[in-house]
Amino acid sequence: MSILLQQLVNGLVLGSVYALVALGYTMVYGILGLINFAHGDVTMIGAMVALTSITALSGHLPWPAAVALGLIAAIAVCMVLGYFIERLAYRPLRHAPRLAPLITAIGVSIILQNLAMLIWGRQYLAFPALLPQTWFDIDGARITSIQLAILGIALTIMLILDFLVRHTRLGRAMRATAQSPQLAGLMGINANQIISITFLIGSALAAVAGLMVSAYYGLAHYYMGFLLGLKAFSAAVLGGIGQLRGAILGGLLLGVIESFGAGYIGVLTHGLLGSNYQDVFAFFVLIIVLMVRPSGLLGKPAADRA
Repeated sequence: MSILLQQLVNGLVLGSVYALVALGYTMVYGILGLINFAHGDVTMIGAMVALTSITALSGHLPWPAAVALGLIAAIAVCMVLGYFIERLAYRPLRHAPRLAPLITAIGVSIILQNLAMLIWGRQYLAFPALLPQTWFDIDGARITSIQLAILGIALTIMLILDFLVRHTRLGRAMRATAQSPQLAGLMGINANQIISITFLIGSALAAVAGLMVSAYYGLAHYYMGFLLGLKAFSAAVLGGIGQLRGAILGGLLLGVIESFGAGYIGVLTHGLLGSNYQDVFAFFVLIIVLMVRPSGLLGKPAADRA
């Protein structure tokens, strides 16, 4: 039972990171119908910028101030990067065949990876511990301070974003643009501005997620955004891409499935199946869900949207 509880905690922590990145995917897809495959690499840039900033400031400022300024720097860089990606790479192709933006997104992803490799190198970089190494025991399960911080921050961000989209003027404009950019324009909504804001919000979430995942594992790498982005996109599809709450649900479920596949099932099979197969378990469940419900857990069939 302690193993089950421990893996549940680990899965929720990992799933909350997936959910933050998945929200960026689902927001862009909901408005543009575009799969921004470069989003995972924006997360990687956020982690790298945070690492560089925190390392540079830690010798001159108190540690909490260095971490806060490092996070602010990562968010600012990622938001600028997201704005220019949308403005230069995607906006000119908005009315092009659907395959063109997809190929462009893959190209932007490769550019960001190689740019990060040139700046930070190929090696894995050690990420400093952001909080003291303390933990709490609950029925045999150990919850660390960084896990509590990740869960608390991620939950707060999710609640704020859900409120923003559902109960504010900006959120209504985003939902109207997602329904029809042309009709939203007739209502006085600047669709281009709303799309840019969506990219800015998604990029800010990616920066926070990059800091979280690097602090959790204690490592950062120029290639870390690829698999993280792929899993976050899978989480968005699992929950129902285009649905904010679906991205949150999908991210949490994917993290829990991965964690159980790596730990709990590994113990039951005496190590025959474990951490090396955690991705297999996660994507296997994703395939099964999509076979039963192709639109995802909370997604709506295309006929219902029309």
